[in-house]
Amino acid sequence: MRPSGFRCHFNLRMRHTARPNQPEGPRVSSSDAKNPVKHLSGKELHKLLDRYRVTDGKGFRLKDWDPDDTAGRLIDKAHATALLNGGVEHLATLQEKLYAQDRWSVLCVFQAMDAAGKDGTIKHVLSGVNPQGVTVTSFKAPSPEELKHDFLWRAARALPERGRIGIFNRSHYEETLVVRVHPELLDKQHLPPELNGKKVWDRRLGAIAGFEQYLADQGTVILKFFLHISKDEQKRRFLERLDDKAKNWKFSTADLRERAYWDNYQHVYEQAIAATATPHAPWFVVPSDNKWFTRLVVVCAIVDALDRLDLRPRDLTADETAALAAARTKLMDE
Repeated sequence: MRPSGFRCHFNLRMRHTARPNQPEGPRVSSSDAKNPVKHLSGKELHKLLDRYRVTDGKGFRLKDWDPDDTAGRLIDKAHATALLNGGVEHLATLQEKLYAQDRWSVLCVFQAMDAAGKDGTIKHVLSGVNPQGVTVTSFKAPSPEELKHDFLWRAARALPERGRIGIFNRSHYEETLVVRVHPELLDKQHLPPELNGKKVWDRRLGAIAGFEQYLADQGTVILKFFLHISKDEQKRRFLERLDDKAKNWKFSTADLRERAYWDNYQHVYEQAIAATATPHAPWFVVPSDNKWFTRLVVVCAIVDALDRLDLRPRDLTADETAALAAARTKLMDE
């Protein structure tokens, strides 16, 4: 079924600078120029998402993606708030249908450098949904119990059940990112020495790709978001956290230590995305120097994916229909 998308208003400007080798954003016709406020159609929504979606890692280079991109400035920040609110509202409706149908589950994976806005994006995008239908799991350093198991064990335990949305704030990908940047962490994972070699990263990325294929085959919709922030913007946000007493708690000296490995992290993220981007488990490389745009792209991607499922309550069995009729009769006879 053709996805309906959600409709909202944009202020479309006459400027457009697409990233090389990526689909262009919505074009402005002469009639649109006279009336700058218009609807975002389903087709235009898909063009927006195609700009940041990666379904094939062949030739992927992270340096080709601009962290400060805002779809060629076609989306005016002043109108983005209305679109974000509309998306959040529509997501709440879709989540109810997802729960009622009880057939699909949704897994959203968020990965990013520090200060890229994962927590704020999750908070804003999910602000309208029923908390009973969403589970957010934040993956910290593995516990002693988790280190005794395979690296996918704790992720598998946190997967959403049918009818629910699962959010991974960091994820199983950390085992191919921070552990790859700091390979000494492998020593704590009790791997047999003969398995702890140069090929361990390729094997892990292959295992993740197989894991995600398995989940997709079982009815889990997988959306992976890399919130792509520039080094300059990260510095600005770090300084803001240091200068604002109300934000001091957000700063960790560990974040500054990891910043020293910036180039290493860019490399391992590039490798991870290239190895695991597929049509059934796409990555979205979301520009994150502008928080408002980050949140907008994420909510659009989730809404679009749910719209494609043609969600509706499941059909009742004959016995269930009869039970409802009997309940109605009993109530009416009171």
